[in-house]
Amino acid sequence: MIKREHSEIFRIKLKTFPVVFITGPRQCGKTTFVKNELKKWRYLDMEKPSDFQALQSDLQGFLERNTSNLVLDEAQRLPEIFPALRAIIDSARRPGMFVITGSSNPALKKTISESLAGRVGMVEMSPFSMKELSTRPKFFFQRWFWGGFPPLYEFASGKQRILWLSDYLSAILERDIPRLGFRIEAPGLYKFLQMLAHTHGNILNLSELANAMSISHHTVAHYLDIFEGIFLIRRMPPYFVNIGKRLVKSPKLYIRDTGVFHFLLGLKGPRELDVHPRVGASWEGFIIEEITQRAARRHPMARFFFWRTQAGVEVDLVIENGAKKTVIEIKRSVPGAKALAAVRQCAEDINAANSIVIHSGKETYAYKNGIKILPWKAILDEKFYRDL
Repeated sequence: MIKREHSEIFRIKLKTFPVVFITGPRQCGKTTFVKNELKKWRYLDMEKPSDFQALQSDLQGFLERNTSNLVLDEAQRLPEIFPALRAIIDSARRPGMFVITGSSNPALKKTISESLAGRVGMVEMSPFSMKELSTRPKFFFQRWFWGGFPPLYEFASGKQRILWLSDYLSAILERDIPRLGFRIEAPGLYKFLQMLAHTHGNILNLSELANAMSISHHTVAHYLDIFEGIFLIRRMPPYFVNIGKRLVKSPKLYIRDTGVFHFLLGLKGPRELDVHPRVGASWEGFIIEEITQRAARRHPMARFFFWRTQAGVEVDLVIENGAKKTVIEIKRSVPGAKALAAVRQCAEDINAANSIVIHSGKETYAYKNGIKILPWKAILDEKFYRDL
């Protein structure tokens, strides 16, 4: 059993709120995580007919008899449960009464936030991180190419993993999205996702996407909202303050899981990635996702941006943790003078406390103006996140 990094934040929220809501992408390990963390709790799966019927037939009475140590998996299948939970909580409020899990569903998150405002703490789970897989052999290349979804690590062959990724996307496009109430043809969504894979790591241009798909600007924005809501993509906002410079104001786009990204590119194995023109963008997105996920768990109020001027000077990641700012550039090769100059300019403009360049090698050294050059393994160390 691979220990998940979400345990600490989950335990803190369980001691703080009457309800803890665990969300995240399909198949990221939510159910396994809860069952491992709460072995003695009662568990009901709302996708299991017998459990659903037991709760639906006597909702109020069941909750009154089970006011603690109850896990409700896929709770969105029974929407009336949320006001019922609120009434039970308000009658005898205490921390750690209920845990709710839900598949990628932005409407569910909104419903729970509104129905249980002030009573619920949220935990966003993600697929396996590099840190979580670091005890496995060849974990770095495995995690980079195949992504982090736990079921993939039960397979021995690349062909099995490709089949799983194909079925995974089919389930999202053909079942999950229609369940959310969106009547959109799966082939069109898949084509759109493939286009997003070629946009990965670039500034998002809605007009270009709309023209390429022969759909409206509004429809593109709608598709992006859906994919972001179910954790398929990340729109990284630009860092923008009034500093007298002309800065880019459009977000960058990333496919969040590298396994999904490589599948959409049609890649079958790591050797194909090595020579692919998008290998640099893949590396960038891989490191950004690892850093942002782990930093967000340690610093819940942290915000994440990129920085780019209209002249094209760019830094991949800016982390704003209260008044403290950290500038991070991600290079697959040894950083050159241009990248270092961009880091220096960004750090000066936003008054950053830390300036870091992450590269794929093994060297660690300091550069002038306080810039630290760190190997990728540095981001596995908890100290990296403590100092942000």
